[in-house]
Amino acid sequence: MEKLENIIFYSMDRAIRTYRQYAQQQLKKHGFSITIDQWLVIKCLIENPDISQSELSERVFKDNASITRIIGLLVKAKYVSRRVSKTDRRRSRLTVTDLGVSTIDSVDKIVILNRDHALKGIAKTEIEAARNVLHLITQNCAK
Repeated sequence: MEKLENIIFYSMDRAIRTYRQYAQQQLKKHGFSITIDQWLVIKCLIENPDISQSELSERVFKDNASITRIIGLLVKAKYVSRRVSKTDRRRSRLTVTDLGVSTIDSVDKIVILNRDHALKGIAKTEIEAARNVLHLITQNCAK
């Protein structure tokens, strides 16, 4: 039987979880109360202002219940505003507030430092090779 440490997907999951823990610790250390998932949702909303909640959940790899909870927390913290759509009362229009934008601008500086730390000592060619492998895995499993 193959050991967990020799399974590539175990190693990938471990690396991602370790990075997320490190990144969250760094945000907290720098005085931010925002979570990595909240940052991801706000960033996605900034980049896709007309996105639906279901599209948002797909983009950030979260189920609808998790996205609903995260959006509720972001609205409560005044990072995001929610308005009922004028054309479809079942839909909400999510807008990142000025506070949300300024917070993301500040957090982005820490995120860049986190990435630099995590990728230290890894050549750009190795990063590109890893990106290509991950893309192929995604394509293989999406068929």
